[in-house]
Amino acid sequence: MNGCQDERMSEPAAVDPVVAVLGGTGEQGRGLARRLAMSGLRVVLGSRDPARAAAAAGGLPGEVSGTDNAGAARAGDLVIVAVPWAGHRELLLLLADDLRGKIVVDCVNPLGFDKQGAYALPVREGSAAEQAQALLPASRVVAAFHHVSAVLLLDETVDRVDTDVLVLGDHRAATDLVQALADRIPGMRGVYGGRLRNVHQVEALTANLISINRRYRAHAGLRVTDV
Repeated sequence: MNGCQDERMSEPAAVDPVVAVLGGTGEQGRGLARRLAMSGLRVVLGSRDPARAAAAAGGLPGEVSGTDNAGAARAGDLVIVAVPWAGHRELLLLLADDLRGKIVVDCVNPLGFDKQGAYALPVREGSAAEQAQALLPASRVVAAFHHVSAVLLLDETVDRVDTDVLVLGDHRAATDLVQALADRIPGMRGVYGGRLRNVHQVEALTANLISINRRYRAHAGLRVTDV
């Protein structure tokens, strides 16, 4: 979107960014926060309940603090959105001003569940990440971390999370930074996967991985070959 190319928008930080995680008390948010803090980054957990965020932060290693979602959005140089799909639109509308000029990493998977398992939900904008970009025209939205197992991220006995992370976005500097963010986690590798218009199938593939995990009692990830 042209609005994301505004020259007044801040460039990605040259030094280690402060990473905020919206929905940071959920398993995915806490897991990503844990691994990024272990890599040496300062992390701020956000939640609707700041006391719950502070308690979750206290249980993680490294430099991690907790506050409400708005406070986390303001504190982060780079902000990861890890909220449930049902609250995605409402939260981003509320925080649009706080996220202005920032890189926003959307890892939300719009999925439904029934007796047959997980399935992808239709999204009017095309995907959760495209919805985020539509709601945040003054931010640079990058899609990443959709297929990373929260169980492995939180498991203290797991030293390496062996998986590739597909990183998609319309701004090269922003996707480069998020790839480097993924590379900080031992075993993980960030791989550029295209523009935001191609995010739908990446989000939807999570339903297939859930089916794999249920059948094989695993925590499957992805590897991209010959790259």
